[in-house]
Amino acid sequence: MNNNMPRTPFSTALSRSARETELRIKNIMSGPKKRPPLPFLVLIFSICIFCGDLVSCQTARPEEAQPSASQAVDTVPAMKNSAVPRMERRDGVYTFLLTAGTGGGAPSDAFMVLCYDTQGQAAGLVSIPRDTLVDLDGQAVRLSGVEYGLEQCLSHTLGIPIDYYIDIELDGFAALVDELGGIDFYIPCDMDYDDPAQNLSIHFNEGPAHLNGWQAVEAARFRKNNSGTSYSDLGRVQTQQQLMEALAQKLLSWNSLTKINSFVDIFSQNVDTDLSMADMLYFASRAVGLDPSAGLETATLPLQDPVTAGYYILGEEVDPEPALELVNRLLNPYTQSLTLEDMNLPEIDESEDS
Repeated sequence: MNNNMPRTPFSTALSRSARETELRIKNIMSGPKKRPPLPFLVLIFSICIFCGDLVSCQTARPEEAQPSASQAVDTVPAMKNSAVPRMERRDGVYTFLLTAGTGGGAPSDAFMVLCYDTQGQAAGLVSIPRDTLVDLDGQAVRLSGVEYGLEQCLSHTLGIPIDYYIDIELDGFAALVDELGGIDFYIPCDMDYDDPAQNLSIHFNEGPAHLNGWQAVEAARFRKNNSGTSYSDLGRVQTQQQLMEALAQKLLSWNSLTKINSFVDIFSQNVDTDLSMADMLYFASRAVGLDPSAGLETATLPLQDPVTAGYYILGEEVDPEPALELVNRLLNPYTQSLTLEDMNLPEIDESEDS
């Protein structure tokens, strides 16, 4: 995540009874038809690690009056100003940037934007391939190469505000998979790749497999074989989405608080967000009313052919009309539809494409 983003530690204080919160979380996660989708599972597990005496939730000074948990879920989170000044925000509709990376200052490896309508109980989740060309200070740059202002860059390019971000390091993803005993996953193709510089060695045969945490990360990062054969960035995004779905299924089967001690370390060390504890409680309490099978739609931002400069691939240009339709359908938090003029898709110098 870029260094300009504020870091909000998961030890944010919120005065409440540990037992009250534990019961609230159990209520949120109970019920066969009230399971929130993956992005909100992340939030719910973030809430779980604050339970009881497992973490330092009670860090506020005693003389400071803090809201109770029941009050916190009714505290409406703030919204960012409109990215398009003439546009008005819909009440109760929020946008989130979800990213995943390898940590250690390396750029993010997966990018998604989520729009959640807390009143209409509908959510759209759009994956943005890392090779997407976005507008940064008037220049077309590859999304994975944006080193600062990622939220602002995507907001400017798509024409929508981004209210909050959630960033998880892949080590945390691996630890979560291991803590849940691995995941069952169908490997979409033969994978045979070695990169000693990254200490990366990926070797799988196409077909069903039971993956541990690091194997799941390897499958998510795979893009090409040693022989040079590969699948597209879109194929890579689809594999990542399928891995997340497999993890979501495993998370949905987890219905006890017995692993909270382990989740404390996983999330506190590997998750970064600007959501406050009160924000997480609010969204988690609303998400129980969202039916993933009917209220959640996922898609990938449509792109055109790669843009090249000589032998160098600059990235992939956004396909304007399909992208506009997708943003309006799944990510638009405004009371009216966006136009292409409201978006800021980068202009490509055709003379460089040769």
